Amino acid sequence: MSHYCGIDLDSNNHFVVVIDDEDKRVLEKRLNNDLSLTLKALSPYRETLQGIAVESTFNWYWLVDGLQEHGYDLRLVNTLAVKQYDGLKYSGDRYDAFHLAHLMRLGILPTRYIYPKEQRAIRDLLRRRLFLVRSASAQLISVQSQIWRTTGFRVRSADLRKADFVAPELEGYTLQAVNAGLSVYQAVQRSKFATHLVDLCPQCQHYRPIFCQAALTLGSDVEIESHG
Repeated sequence: MSHYCGIDLDSNNHFVVVIDDEDKRVLEKRLNNDLSLTLKALSPYRETLQGIAVESTFNWYWLVDGLQEHGYDLRLVNTLAVKQYDGLKYSGDRYDAFHLAHLMRLGILPTRYIYPKEQRAIRDLLRRRLFLVRSASAQLISVQSQIWRTTGFRVRSADLRKADFVAPELEGYTLQAVNAGLSVYQAVQRSKFATHLVDLCPQCQHYRPIFCQAALTLGSDVEIESHG
C-alpha cells in the first residue's frame, strides 16, 4: 500500500492530508506550524509515503527543509499552475491539501524547483538588494518629479544624489515631502548591505549579471571581489 501526502500551508498552521492508492483519506489534521508535530503525524506512514506535496507559500522554507532533513521526498507545488476541477463543490484547507495529494498520486502535480538550502540565502540577499535598489530609484524619481512640477525646474539625478543637495524654491509640506524622499534614498545609500556584497561562491556565478545591473541602477560605489 502506497500513501501520498498533501499539505496546505498557512501563516501559523498547516493542514495535512494523507491518502492511499484509492484516494481514501487515512489522515486529516490541522497542525500548528511546529515541525515536531508534523513529523509525529507522518511517522505511521514513513515507510509507505511516496511523497509530500507542500504549497509554495511565502513561508515554506522551514517545513520543506525540515522534512527533507528527516528523509522525506518533498514536492514544492507551483500553486499558480494548480487548477481545481470545474464545479468543485467544496473548498478550503482540508480540500486543497487533499487535492495536492490526489494530483501527486495521479502523477500530474505541477511542481517548482527546490533551490538548495546552502545557496538560498544568497538568492534572498540579492532579491532584497534589488528591492532596495528599486526603492531608492523610485524615491529619486518621485523627488525629481515633485520638484519639477512645483518649480518648473528639472533637477538632475546626479545632483539629487549629492549629500549636500538643497531643494530649490520649496517650502512647507512640499519641502517636507522632498526631504523625506531624499532621506529614504540616503539611508539606503549608507547601508553597507545595499552598497557592498562579499565574494560570491563559484556555484552562484549566474547571479553576477543581476547584481551588476542592480548596482548600476543604484549608481553607488559597489565592490565586487573577483575569484582568484
